[in-house]
Amino acid sequence: MSVKIVQLRVNKSLNLIQNNFKELPNNIEAEQSVIGSILTQNEIFDEITGIISDKNFFDPLHQKIFGSIQNLIYKGLLANPITLKNYFENENDDLNVPEYLIKITKFSTSSRQAIEYSKIIYDMFVRRELIKISENIIDTAKLNDININGKSIIENSEKILYDLAEKGSFNSSIIKFDEAVRQTIDMASNAYKNEEGIVGVPTGLRDLDDRLGGLHKSDLVIIAGRPAMGKTALATNIAFNAATNIQKTNRKSCIAFFSLEMSSEQLSTRILAEQSRIKSNDIRRGKISEEQFEQFLETSKNISELPLYIDETPAITIASLSNRARRIKRLYGLDMVVVDYIQLMRATNFKEGRVQEISEITQGLKALAKELAVPVLALSQLSRAVETRDDKRPILSDLRESGSIEQDADVVMFVYREGYYLKNKEPRPATVEHAEWQAKMNEISHLAELIIGKQRHGPTGKITLEFEEMFTKFNDATNN
Repeated sequence: MSVKIVQLRVNKSLNLIQNNFKELPNNIEAEQSVIGSILTQNEIFDEITGIISDKNFFDPLHQKIFGSIQNLIYKGLLANPITLKNYFENENDDLNVPEYLIKITKFSTSSRQAIEYSKIIYDMFVRRELIKISENIIDTAKLNDININGKSIIENSEKILYDLAEKGSFNSSIIKFDEAVRQTIDMASNAYKNEEGIVGVPTGLRDLDDRLGGLHKSDLVIIAGRPAMGKTALATNIAFNAATNIQKTNRKSCIAFFSLEMSSEQLSTRILAEQSRIKSNDIRRGKISEEQFEQFLETSKNISELPLYIDETPAITIASLSNRARRIKRLYGLDMVVVDYIQLMRATNFKEGRVQEISEITQGLKALAKELAVPVLALSQLSRAVETRDDKRPILSDLRESGSIEQDADVVMFVYREGYYLKNKEPRPATVEHAEWQAKMNEISHLAELIIGKQRHGPTGKITLEFEEMFTKFNDATNN
């Protein structure tokens, strides 16, 4: 092939290419063969367009030729040396491009070989990009810039590497409508085949799954509430149920739980208390019997292999969280990201007000959900305005510090326990009021409301759940 290249290139151009050959990986012959094959059989373009784009070619001329071929084919026109001739007649180059187009058709090959050569072209592109990324890391690391630190260099490099590994250079976010329709049909088909109608990540709560259809890919789901309502408990229950489902189906995947408020030990204690049905407070104080301790150990053995990864980094930035989630997906697979909670996160190098910072965080979480194609379940505090009303059921305007939470979220749910507020209004004992209060407490103390204030894909409304406070566990309401 090298002899043919000499025949096609004048000495000046050849020397330039040979110098580049020594610097960056490439395969000019594969590029010529793929372009020549398309020029003789336009149908091959459809076979290889999902593998490479014009930017993946090493030779700038080949990039331009491939781009021109693409434009003609997308317009429904024939692409061959004759139809391309006018695009290159005035090229300021020592090479006669129209003549070159005719010559490379001699390198045309079968559709199968063109596909294999396209893979080689893409592999060479990836190698060149890795070299560029490495050089950029070295150059950036050498800079004495007060605004650049080692951690930010790592985070930026990880994102670039992830983008290269997952998407390559061309924009995979542009999807033709027929592909979008196919994805929708696949989703509907999965829901139809699933007796429970769940296509997303199951929460383990019957009524919630029935209302949402599970937690869907690319969705930002917010669970909000005032302190002590049970936000973390609900998120932990959902994460545990989702991880259990992964384990049962023997899939290579996991749930990533970013716990900014609680340590991994505290979180695991909650889960063990819930599953062993031993009070977490008793576990921490060692106030359990020998039988309970054996039960506790047995439960820990049963769930120790659960595909649940906990990151307890406090005040994590949205950039760090995103990079760690990407790494987890790359290494272990990923079904869902849980963040507890938004107000404890930080934006990256943000110097504006807190409202704008929260906006950047929620936009980052939504972008992460779309990028990784997983649901992101994020917890949020509510403003104190709730406490000033007689009816303390939360509404969307109670979302704390930023309207962007409501705007960016696909689903917003509020956890509300009337029993928590009623408990603080206990009348004087041995009175009629106290008897009425006690009767009401017996009726509602074990109940919680999950209020769906926003759902982009379906109805809003209220779901009643049972809440076992001593085990921090939510269950389906038995009377539903």
